[in-house]
Amino acid sequence: MNDHSNQESQHHGEKPVARREMSRRQFLNYTLGGAGAFMGAGMLVPMIRFAVDPVLQPKAQAQWVKVVEESKVTNEPKSFKFKVHQVDGWYESEPELEAWISKGTDGKVFALNPTCKHLGCTVNWNGSPEYKDQYYCPCHGAHYTADGKNLAVAPLPLDEYEVKIEQGFVYLGQLGPNKRV
Repeated sequence: MNDHSNQESQHHGEKPVARREMSRRQFLNYTLGGAGAFMGAGMLVPMIRFAVDPVLQPKAQAQWVKVVEESKVTNEPKSFKFKVHQVDGWYESEPELEAWISKGTDGKVFALNPTCKHLGCTVNWNGSPEYKDQYYCPCHGAHYTADGKNLAVAPLPLDEYEVKIEQGFVYLGQLGPNKRV
């Protein structure tokens, strides 16, 4: 009684320690859930990278494209078509673009993009007898000055190409907002 009663008196005021054991079901749930999450992440990470990576790449500047001889450019805007080399992922193409090129009142050559800023239709110089010496959009009646300034309907002026002249030829570069108006 001495040894047994002595041990009972020492543990009499203490609660027995409860051991938490993991059941087989919990173990399988944790193991399968972890393995499933690991495999899901393995599939999801490449998809996210594929979607986000092009956005993070720096945008390349457009290459200069030879369009026309400078001697053919007059004060009256003329339409000139040109091709650019374009790479979209694995697809390479050479789409044909158009620019209205003329000389301004200052004598400098400038080039405008014919895409209407209203809804993206193509504008033409003197396209309407009602709007003489103006770019006119046949879709919704937007019209612009010779410098590309929006007069009606369209919210913004026509976009302008960067222009450089080398060895008697007009080269067009990056398309951007109109700096003339």
